[in-house]
Amino acid sequence: MERLQAAYGIEFRYTLFPLHPKTPEEGRALEELFAGRLADLDASRRRLTSLMEEEGLPYDKERTMTYNSRLAQELAKWAETQPGGKGIHDALYRAFFVEGLNIALMDNLLGVVRQMGLPAEEAREALLSRRYRDAVDLDWRRCRELGITAVPTFLVGNKAVVGAQPYEALEKLAVEGGARMR
Repeated sequence: MERLQAAYGIEFRYTLFPLHPKTPEEGRALEELFAGRLADLDASRRRLTSLMEEEGLPYDKERTMTYNSRLAQELAKWAETQPGGKGIHDALYRAFFVEGLNIALMDNLLGVVRQMGLPAEEAREALLSRRYRDAVDLDWRRCRELGITAVPTFLVGNKAVVGAQPYEALEKLAVEGGARMR
């Protein structure tokens, strides 16, 4: 996304998606999550690892757990209102996909906030009050209305690409949506 922003001056809008919202706070093993599905977990891991390596993105290919992201999404909505807070999406990505942190736990989320230099006590208050619950609910509703069923989904106009994609696929989507190189 950073490459697209640099080349085309694109502004991204994050819409949060309810990926596995019934996952308990302690998390769930990926093998359990995908048990009984036609998905080949090992093949999916290899593909994702390959894409991440091609783009030079960090990724823990040994990740075995998934966690409920609801509280992290509410934190993201709060952080977006703070100076320097837009980086929360990258910081949460790193916490979850690189460090394997349980992002359902407030203490872990507040650690991410502190690392970013954002006010942790304000973040704690926002999370305890659930002040951004409605904003996340609106995003979830928007995803349902748009027919989005997976993350990431990149949407430009009425065209979308779903899942981790190589840069060229995202660039094609942006250009077809009217983006022009700087």
